[in-house]
Amino acid sequence: MVQYIVDAFTDRVFQGNPAAVCVLDSWPPEELMQKIAMENNFAETAFVVPKGERWHLRWFTPEKEFDLCGHATLAAAYVLFRFYRPEAEELVFSTLSGLLTVRRKEGLLEMDFPAYTPVRVEVSDEMTAALGVRPREAWRARDLLCVLDREEDVVRLCPDLRAIEALGGEICIVTARSGQFDCVSRCFAPGCSVPEDPVTGSAHCLIVPYWTQRLGKTGLTARQASARGGTLLCRLEGDRVFLAGQAALFAKSELYV
Repeated sequence: MVQYIVDAFTDRVFQGNPAAVCVLDSWPPEELMQKIAMENNFAETAFVVPKGERWHLRWFTPEKEFDLCGHATLAAAYVLFRFYRPEAEELVFSTLSGLLTVRRKEGLLEMDFPAYTPVRVEVSDEMTAALGVRPREAWRARDLLCVLDREEDVVRLCPDLRAIEALGGEICIVTARSGQFDCVSRCFAPGCSVPEDPVTGSAHCLIVPYWTQRLGKTGLTARQASARGGTLLCRLEGDRVFLAGQAALFAKSELYV
């Protein structure tokens, strides 16, 4: 089994978010895919199987199969464009979140994802204790979005990960306005064995609808301020979020399983 390791949302290795990508002729047992994801211990391992003119794509964290992952989709598209479909301008993936399209666009790869509809919730003492700072606002969809007053609060955040897990939601997102970018964020998913995710595409399915409404603009430049860091060019069109970025190949290997 061939496996690629790709750093997503960056133009160089050792930055962005690493994902493993396995391109297969047919599905292996689900138990094996989960074990490979556990062995890799990345936030996500992507498995891709051809499906006619489309590709069937599944994502696994070290703990479980996930319903939507941005950086591993970007990584999978990068691998397919580079090694399997170099002539293609567009790839269509069949996933647990419906059909997702990735297109080449001005030197970037742009993903077409569903937008989450944020629902405002009350800021709780539990949120404050988990984050170490009281959010100005809190919103929920699949994930929990906590809006902080200052960019520095996001960058310097040292959350209690056990308390973060108790807040619910697949991912806890903290975000604020940014001086250099439109917004800055960090993402924590301890319930998926991912203490902090370096760059989280799917989280921007919630971040982008929130900030486009607040800023009165449909296009955003978003920065995820993890130690590795990554930048996403985002826009909102109706109920779809478009996320664009680059990727860099770190390794290609053979799995003996």
